[in-house]
Order: sequence, then structure tokens, then C-alpha cells
Amino acid sequence: MPLQQVRIAESIAAELRARILNADEGAVLPKQDEIVAEFQVSYPSVREALRILETEGLITVRRGNLGGSQVRRPDAGSAAYSLGLALQAARVQLSDLSDAVVRLEPMCAAMCVENADQDKVLPKLRQNIEETRALLDDEPQFLMKAREFHDLLVTSAGNKTTELMVRSLVALWSSQEEAVEETMAAHGETHTRENREAVIDAHAKIVARMEAGDAAGAERAVRRHNEAVRDLYISRVDGNEIVDAASARARRSFQSLV
Repeated sequence: MPLQQVRIAESIAAELRARILNADEGAVLPKQDEIVAEFQVSYPSVREALRILETEGLITVRRGNLGGSQVRRPDAGSAAYSLGLALQAARVQLSDLSDAVVRLEPMCAAMCVENADQDKVLPKLRQNIEETRALLDDEPQFLMKAREFHDLLVTSAGNKTTELMVRSLVALWSSQEEAVEETMAAHGETHTRENREAVIDAHAKIVARMEAGDAAGAERAVRRHNEAVRDLYISRVDGNEIVDAASARARRSFQSLV
């Protein structure tokens, strides 16, 4: 493709990209004929612009008479997936990922205490603890509900940038935890009831610090809890193992982010 045509395609893609990022979910771009007419350019330039956007994951191109380009606005799931792939490509080890979660998630707990909407956060956390307690004898459901506690902490921090970054890392780490749990189940191993009760106790201590308005205490409580969980899982795998973001399990974890 001639250089001039490439530059035209990039200019069209830039304009359409800006529209996509400001569009509502499910929006559809104009058909190629309409884009050609609007920008007064050739069909090859428009097709190349659409190819650029499709490669970026911003549109899905449907072929045929009823075809068109459906907008796919980036969300937390797609951001987490991209970050995960970057970590995997950089050959980041599980020990490195877990250390990041141990350090960053506690910060979110402190931010929750300082958040003006704390009165809305605490009831949700208390309810989660009670629902988790009710699942003590159902290990798979217990683990799923216990992870929701951490998601609530992160999403209540009151800062969208922090939320997106930390949720992405937590989702990726959770998928690695699930891989360990599947291996354990295959060998007939489970988390002991004592371990499950320790999780509930740790969550209750975190909420108690938050209720007291103790941001530093809540941060320390989350850090101690995360360190214990990390050590439990890392002890069952090779900490030098590379992060796996491309597996179906990891992608499901990312897709759960809303």
C-alpha cells in the first residue's frame, strides 16, 4: 500500500477511534460507502482504517449484505487481558505478580476508609462475610464468594484508575489460584475448614479496622491476609513459573470484570 494511502488510513482510523471511545455500547459505525463519502477517500483506505481498528479490538467487522462494523468499546475485561498478555510476554513470574497484588490491594482498603461513600461500602462487605460464612462447607462456592470480598474492596476505593489497574492484577492472580485449586482437587486435596474459617476471620478484622476509621490498620490487615494467601498458593507451585494470561481460565476471569 502506498505511503500516502497508509497515512490516509491512519487519519481515518484516528477519527473513527475517537468516535468509538465516545460512543454508547453496541453502536455501529457507518457502512464503508458512507465513510468513503464522508472522508472523500478511496475504498482501500477505508478498508485499511477498519482493519487497523479491528486489530486493536475496537470493532468487529461483519461481512455480507447485512454487514457493518460493530463497536467494541474497551472495558475492564479487555484492559485486564491486554495487561495480562503484556506480563506474560515479558515473562513475569507468578511470585512477581503475587507480590504486586500483596502490595497494591491493601492500598485500596485504606482508600475505602477515606472514601466519602464508606457507609455504602461497609454493609456490602459485612453481607459478603455472612454469605461466605454460610458456604463454609461448600468449598468451590466459598472460594468464589471469598474472592468477591477482595473485588468489593478494590471497586470501592473511589479512584477509577486504581480500580482498573488493581482489578486487572487481582483477576489475573485469581485465575492462577484457580489453577492450583483444580490441581489440588484432582489429587483429592482441599483447603481445610480451619483455613476457610481463617479467611472469614481475616475479612472480619479488615472490616473492623475500616469501621473504626483506621485506614492504616485496614491496610495492614489486608496485607497480612494477602501474604498468608500468597504463601499458601506459591508453596504449591513454582514461583518462577510464568504468568499465564492466554488460557481459557484467565480469559474467563477477565470477562467477569464489569
